[in-house]
Amino acid sequence: MERKPVQSSNLAAIGYDPLTETLEVEFTDGSVYEYKNVSQFIYDELMNASSHGSYFNREISKSFPYEKIG
Repeated sequence: MERKPVQSSNLAAIGYDPLTETLEVEFTDGSVYEYKNVSQFIYDELMNASSHGSYFNREISKSFPYEKIG
């Protein structure tokens, strides 16, 4: 999955697959996680948020099943 770099103190890049509703998040420490069942709406909100990290922590980090992939 292709990830887009973002300006954030804790997130380095974000990718999304709308077919599987999978959000891929690369953190600044190099770790990568996949979050499942994330709607296109949530992804769009994340990418348009004034603070990607704050939105991620508030709306995604504890709300969706995830798996560390890297």
